[in-house]
Amino acid sequence: MQAEAVLAGLDPEQRAVAEATRGPVCVLAGAGTGKTRAITHRIAYATLTGVVAPQRVLAVTFTTRAAGELRSRLRALGAPGVQARTFHAAALRQLTYFWPKVVGGDPPKIIESKLGLVRDAARECGINQTDIAKLRDMASEIEWAKVTQHRPEDYMDAAARFGRKPSTDVVEVARVYAEYDRLRRERNLLDFEGMLELTVAVLHDEPQVLRQVREQYRHFVVDEFQDVNPLQKMLLDTWLGDRDDLCVVGDPNQTIYSFTGATSSYLLDFTKQHKDARIVRLVRDYRSTPQVVKLANDVIGRARGDAAKRHKLELVAQREDGPDPVFSEYGDDASEVADVARRCRKLMDEGVPAREIAVLFRINAQSARIEEALNDAGVPYVVRGAERFFERPEVREAVVRLRGAARAGGDAELDGLGLIQTVRHVLT
Repeated sequence: MQAEAVLAGLDPEQRAVAEATRGPVCVLAGAGTGKTRAITHRIAYATLTGVVAPQRVLAVTFTTRAAGELRSRLRALGAPGVQARTFHAAALRQLTYFWPKVVGGDPPKIIESKLGLVRDAARECGINQTDIAKLRDMASEIEWAKVTQHRPEDYMDAAARFGRKPSTDVVEVARVYAEYDRLRRERNLLDFEGMLELTVAVLHDEPQVLRQVREQYRHFVVDEFQDVNPLQKMLLDTWLGDRDDLCVVGDPNQTIYSFTGATSSYLLDFTKQHKDARIVRLVRDYRSTPQVVKLANDVIGRARGDAAKRHKLELVAQREDGPDPVFSEYGDDASEVADVARRCRKLMDEGVPAREIAVLFRINAQSARIEEALNDAGVPYVVRGAERFFERPEVREAVVRLRGAARAGGDAELDGLGLIQTVRHVLT
């Protein structure tokens, strides 16, 4: 593909991003404004014009799926050699490659979930391990502490300073955190935060490794920059050094991981760290109707704080008119999901195909109640982006146990729908 062909079809703001191939660039991109299109075309244009070799580019995003989408689009645009990875995947790749050369022996094993180790740590501390919700909360607090670079001995002061309110006592969290770290070292394990820390340590402690990495990657693009946490920022700064070929993309109004230690301040203050940064705003919303965009603008317009107001994006709808959004309030979760299911059933009875109806929910924990309500209303459904309730490993195990208990007791076997409430009780 020719370089100029890459620019064809971009709107003026997207084209401005694509043509800004050097130096620090900050792209403030509202929802549905084509930010992935803009940054992939920017990378492709930079490589096709010879500004940078594809293998010298590292594009970083937050999910494996998003990284795969970047790679797919870049291949189609004629830039197949670009590395597009998550922070963790990029760090793991570097750590795995350099470990035999600078440390030797087997590298630590990466743990996918903290929960098992937190349970063992709680046991060592004489704390009840049967409360799964409590253990999950402790694991979340440990993750937050590690992301924000607070050690076990600092956790209680940090939790008070940042207004953390875990469901369990902070003294218990601190004890479990200290034991968690001891067991992790003893068993030669690494969690995701430790992997980033260790990568940074190897790069700083081994100058030849740092030189090799900086020689390899000279051009950086970071998507969803509003959700970068202090540990990820430390790794990015280590990769970058004193260079400024960095393009960041994000929207401070879409920050969703602040509870884990992420902060939009790195995006909001980008020009403070990079004085000569170019800022491009993507505001043409291609996804939603004018009615939805107006609602989004109204909500965002109430943002507080000078930084948020300074970087506010007023989106401009590009689609035709649609129906006005409708709001409903409910007294509790049960009433809400029951009405959602009723409305879905009503639409289907009016002739709307089920495949044209979508129910969006904020977190996976809400899925079970919604699935139960849809089942009760006779609404067929498919779960996207998460496992169906009965396909989750812990639910399968609970179902097997409950059915075994029912048979042993001589009762009739429980059916699938009747299990949901019982399984939820067992799991929580």
